[in-house]
Amino acid sequence: MSIPRRLRMERLQERASVSPLELFFDLVFVFALTRVTDLMSEDPSGVNLLRATLVLAVLWWAWVGYAWLWNLVKADEGVAAVVLFSAMGAVFVTALTIPEAFDDMPGGLNGPVVFALGYFVVRLLHLTMMWIVSADDPQLRGQVRRFVPSMLAGTVCLLVASQLEGGAQLALWALALVGDYLGTFVGGARWRLNSVSHFAERHGLIVIVALGESIVAIGIGVAALPISWAIVVASLLGLAVSGLLWWAYFDVTSLAVEHACEAASGSRLIKLAQHCYTYAHLPMVVGIVMMSLGLKKVLSYVADGNHHRLVDPLYGWPLVALLGGAALYLLALVYFKAYATGTVAYPRLVTAAALAALIPVLWHLPALVTLAVLLAVLAAMTAFEMIRFAEPREEIRHH
Repeated sequence: MSIPRRLRMERLQERASVSPLELFFDLVFVFALTRVTDLMSEDPSGVNLLRATLVLAVLWWAWVGYAWLWNLVKADEGVAAVVLFSAMGAVFVTALTIPEAFDDMPGGLNGPVVFALGYFVVRLLHLTMMWIVSADDPQLRGQVRRFVPSMLAGTVCLLVASQLEGGAQLALWALALVGDYLGTFVGGARWRLNSVSHFAERHGLIVIVALGESIVAIGIGVAALPISWAIVVASLLGLAVSGLLWWAYFDVTSLAVEHACEAASGSRLIKLAQHCYTYAHLPMVVGIVMMSLGLKKVLSYVADGNHHRLVDPLYGWPLVALLGGAALYLLALVYFKAYATGTVAYPRLVTAAALAALIPVLWHLPALVTLAVLLAVLAAMTAFEMIRFAEPREEIRHH
């Protein structure tokens, strides 16, 4: 029996762009990132930052699978659109349970179990679609088969972890992620990538989503308070920091990596896509979300009408998240570009090291000063790169 025309899938073309439906799909991840930031800000302890990182890694693995899938077939055509909406629902339910992903709240359903089941549905829908898409492609079908064990193992670990607590629970979460990532890493490079431009654009958009969360974190903390000069200054400083992180990714680096991918083919292209996008973008997103926690705490300090709060230092884990998150983002960018082009961005390595070294120095300085120092360091790095690498920048951007 033939498939009705309206349900048929269409192959994604080589120079395709991201569809509006894929952008709509990302909205649930915007919500999920805000929930992760809320999880950290309620109790900014080391354990909560670790939990947030684990949740982000799980969400990332859910998102990135669909980035590969929609590079094979159009997301807004036929049955693919139905699957996308179904996956959106599963991700949204999963995001709703993020505050209960580790500790179940009194009453209602069991939060950790619902989180694990939502994740399972997301992965199952993805795997089913990949199986259908690979029907006429023995090489891809074989790759999907090798992917199944790690997917099942990761989901089972999360389900078991939902019945545990404390260190055992965290260990099972970590094991689930290690199984997923190692399973994919050793599973081979026989996937398919139809459009480099679509894949690069897709990951660039998720970086914008994460940076958007950093801006939301700035605004939410002061939305219900009367405007003041301290709020204006801190908000603009935070926005400028987010802008410089945007610049570090989009001005040259993303273009250089995309060009390297376009020049590659076969297994080399798949390895570039895996390392530069699937693997390197996770620490970028984690770094941005961690930095968002620090920005939110800085704004909560300066928004307080108490004069003494203006001179109170940002310390502890929020300070580590602010500077360490920015440093992690830069290190991920270094790997992102180095793996694709063989060029190491030493100014970014130096900047990341400087930000880490500044953590104990800024521990006792006012929060607003800490934010200003972060901005100054990032601005200095950006200015140096633009002057020192002016010619390569011109070549990449315009030729």
